[in-house]
Amino acid sequence: MERNLDGADGAASSAAEDWERAKLLFDARDYIAAARILGGLVEEHPEQNGPRLLLARAYYHSAALRRAESELRVLLEHDAGDAYGHLLLGRTLERLGRPEEATPHLKLAKILGM
Repeated sequence: MERNLDGADGAASSAAEDWERAKLLFDARDYIAAARILGGLVEEHPEQNGPRLLLARAYYHSAALRRAESELRVLLEHDAGDAYGHLLLGRTLERLGRPEEATPHLKLAKILGM
């Protein structure tokens, strides 16, 4: 049975609890522990952008930049209008030493209101 993030049933509440725990760990700056939980949620719910974006942020803050890039590219495939996704991908690419690839994402983020 696939768990849901909305907490609608017993199995779903477990996913919702994982989501809340991951957010608490992220807020506590325990990015690696948050990423462990978020990775499972993203695997179970690849269509949901919230966990994927938080996973990318956790990777970014823990300097797992290639993983952050990968998650952000998938996120933007699902939602090309995600301004923060473009901003974070641009910053990730800059940190990876690829400013020419970062520029279009940073410009698009600005256009989209970031």
